[in-house]
Amino acid sequence: AALADAVQIDTLMARLSDLERIANDNGGNRAVGTPGYDASVDYVVAALEGAGFEVETPEFDTTGFTVDREALTVAGAPLEVRALGMSPSTGPDGVSARVVRVPTDDTPGCEATDYDGLDAAGAVVIVDRGECTFADKERIAAEQGAVALLAVNSEEGPLAAATLGDEAEPRIPVGGVAREDGDRLAAASTVTLTLETRTETVTSRNVVAQTRTGATDNVVVVGAHLDSVPDGPGINDNGSGSVAVLETALQLGAEPDVQNAVRFAFWGAEEVGLVGSSRYVDSLSEEERLDIALYLNFDMLGSPNPGYLVFDGDDSDGVGAGPGPEGSAGIERTFATFFADRGIAVDGTDFDGRSDYGPFVDVGIPAGGVFSGADDTKSDEQAGKWGGTAGEPFDPNYHKAEDTVANIDRDAYAIAAAAVAYGTGVYALSLDGPDGVPTGEERVRARAEFTE
Repeated sequence: AALADAVQIDTLMARLSDLERIANDNGGNRAVGTPGYDASVDYVVAALEGAGFEVETPEFDTTGFTVDREALTVAGAPLEVRALGMSPSTGPDGVSARVVRVPTDDTPGCEATDYDGLDAAGAVVIVDRGECTFADKERIAAEQGAVALLAVNSEEGPLAAATLGDEAEPRIPVGGVAREDGDRLAAASTVTLTLETRTETVTSRNVVAQTRTGATDNVVVVGAHLDSVPDGPGINDNGSGSVAVLETALQLGAEPDVQNAVRFAFWGAEEVGLVGSSRYVDSLSEEERLDIALYLNFDMLGSPNPGYLVFDGDDSDGVGAGPGPEGSAGIERTFATFFADRGIAVDGTDFDGRSDYGPFVDVGIPAGGVFSGADDTKSDEQAGKWGGTAGEPFDPNYHKAEDTVANIDRDAYAIAAAAVAYGTGVYALSLDGPDGVPTGEERVRARAEFTE
């Protein structure tokens, strides 16, 4: 509780302003492979070293992606289109082709059978967002002979900052369009699509710092991604999580009186496919992974139409992915208790793989965290419970230039950032009790069962 109280909103907002200034001084963003990201790393390193931490910045290679031109025309009229990350280029002349619309079902464009009765050879395929990855949709469309793919957003507005992922090997250009333009595209006879893109290998860095005190075979890892998308400064996504983790580290200190060591991590290249966190987990030996007791992830904590969400470790909501590794349910209860003590009833949010907990969960490390919502829509029930506007996204500025300090909800951010510190402190002091996580041989057993 004392650690939570020490994380103060005025300091948090000042640090967010520092990150926005870094973005503004470096082309308007802090994306991987840019001077803005490098300056963000330097900022975090300087703060941690100033507090007495020994800091590492392990490097990894990823794929940088640049868009030089995006254009889509239907019957000579322009429609907004966004190139998906890692999309191949159409070249400067673009592609003009007839349109084939994949029928909408529960798994649109995710199976070859979705193309039964369709002639996609030489066509621009229109497919809805949902269920499988964009990379899967691209692969199947390419196998059917399509020359390009357009993914229709499931929400109002353009499909912004979506990606095929760093590990994908796409064959055809892929763009995203707004839901309201899907029917117009489907009714067109031909379209012209131009996506001039460039990909290159870039070297990026994570930032990792660990307390000098506490058991090193029961490490509490606390992480947030530090990079933004190219379209904006990334202050809610994810300056808010990064700053909350940073301030927790600074208030805890490098040599706290704790039972378990705490490792603070700031990930690079999350926005192009969880690359920094994935490379980090891959770099660990099995013994080093077993030394990690749990992982706490914090991504988007100050959304302007905020929700109070905790990761559904026990899958009690029955939505999407199943339960997290053993111990994840206890982490969920820890955060739910924190909010309940402040009169806030939380909702669960699925381990849907959209943030850096994914690589940890995949190897059986229990995980959890809090979240104020991204581009999903706030329900009537949630608006009645928390206030805000029903029928609107939790963060209407998600992956946009408007993701700035001015659009952070201070009250929601203050509570969520305090939760970061609270959860960190709880598990730094003890892994035991009904909300604890497995230790010793029980940890070995639980991990083996989860990953078998």
